[in-house]
Amino acid sequence: MLPCYVLLDLETTGGNAVRDRITEIAAVRVENGVEVARWSTLVNPGVPISGFIEQLTGISNQLVADAPGFDAVGHQLLSLLDGAVLVAHNVRFDHGFLLNEFARMGVTLRTKTLCTVRLSRLLYPGVKGHGLDAIMQRHGITTASRHRAMGDVQVMQTWLAQVAQQLGAEHLRQQALVLLQGSAALPPQLDTNVADIPDGPGVYIFYGESTLPLYVGKSVKLRSRVMSHFSAASREPREMRIAQEIRRIEWVETAGELGALLLEARLVKKHQPLHNRQLRRESTLCAWRLEANPGARPLLTLVRGAELSPQQFGNLYGPYRSKNQAISHLRELADAHGLCLQALGLESGKGRCFAHQIGHCKGVCCGEEAPERHHLRLQMALVADKLRVWPFAGPVGLREHNPRTGQADIHVFDQWCHLATVRSDEALLETLQSRAEVLAFDLDSYRLALKYLTPPGKPGTSVVPLKPSHPSGR
Repeated sequence: MLPCYVLLDLETTGGNAVRDRITEIAAVRVENGVEVARWSTLVNPGVPISGFIEQLTGISNQLVADAPGFDAVGHQLLSLLDGAVLVAHNVRFDHGFLLNEFARMGVTLRTKTLCTVRLSRLLYPGVKGHGLDAIMQRHGITTASRHRAMGDVQVMQTWLAQVAQQLGAEHLRQQALVLLQGSAALPPQLDTNVADIPDGPGVYIFYGESTLPLYVGKSVKLRSRVMSHFSAASREPREMRIAQEIRRIEWVETAGELGALLLEARLVKKHQPLHNRQLRRESTLCAWRLEANPGARPLLTLVRGAELSPQQFGNLYGPYRSKNQAISHLRELADAHGLCLQALGLESGKGRCFAHQIGHCKGVCCGEEAPERHHLRLQMALVADKLRVWPFAGPVGLREHNPRTGQADIHVFDQWCHLATVRSDEALLETLQSRAEVLAFDLDSYRLALKYLTPPGKPGTSVVPLKPSHPSGR
């Protein structure tokens, strides 16, 4: 198949390469088609083996009690792997465990890998089922040691011999070399050809068995970013879970980074993917509204929902992701600037507030400070949190152009809200004519609009004023 390779299988205490440990190793080294070494050993994992794993593999805590730890056998395995391609069924699983075990020894494992699951899919594209049990059933292979390391290695060895006889040794070698060109790190059950993913800006969407996305991400280099998920799976539990669940990938190219950021935020809020922690729907967003009258009590009122309107931003401060965050931040400002908690509405009662009694309030609560002066100090304390008033007379388009692909997108904003991304006069006119009278505030769109629409802006983009009756004026 290949000039030099090692067929390898591991048994482990579980499926997490970071947390779980190896309990058995089996390896067969083949050079120029000839088996030159065969080695297997039990390994004391140093952690308990669960009843489920013992029932599956037959490897118990008692069986490995006197076995060597991985650090005692690791160098022998390194010698077997020296100069060889590591071949395994779902190689990412075995390779991930080896990376972590060798790292604990202070050794960096560097070896090429080839996955026989992906090899089976490549050799038999019209067949469903490429797990080891499916291959055994399809090719009539039997073993008395299924789920033991050497038993599974022998199944792979027998299967490769059958493939060479059925399809030809040269065809097997060529297909193995195809996989060796960088695709071996991909999850074996992935149906999408990653080579088809462009390496420009855009959004990628991971799907499992369901029609709902597992994860939505963005990048200015789509293919490279997608591959980085899989290369990190051996080190990061979340990436490993994604790699185990993923079945297909979809993607949308954009003209640039802003288009990717906007689309990612919209898709995450729409679908709420399981593995996205950021950009979720901001249902609890709120802001402080400042009363214009210095004598009003309370001076600040918490607003949310429809009241959190861009048209009111001249008197709003924030935004905050929750009521608790808003109150906590206001208390910090009051303490830092000597503001009165009673006047702010954070403390009930009349007369001197508690903060004044301990010297932290300048006395607006008991007539020692003029309300106008306290109101001015409050504005100064909140100035960094003031929500910006929309600086344009109406909607604007932010044009983003990709000189490499020639793609141009116009991102339409009004009152800090992203209305749509369009690529034609017709779509632009429809967006402008159908935009809502009351625009729902979105924190992600607001922050992106601030970054791109206010000076100094971003390279590769230009702001264009828009009028509903003259869409071609851009």
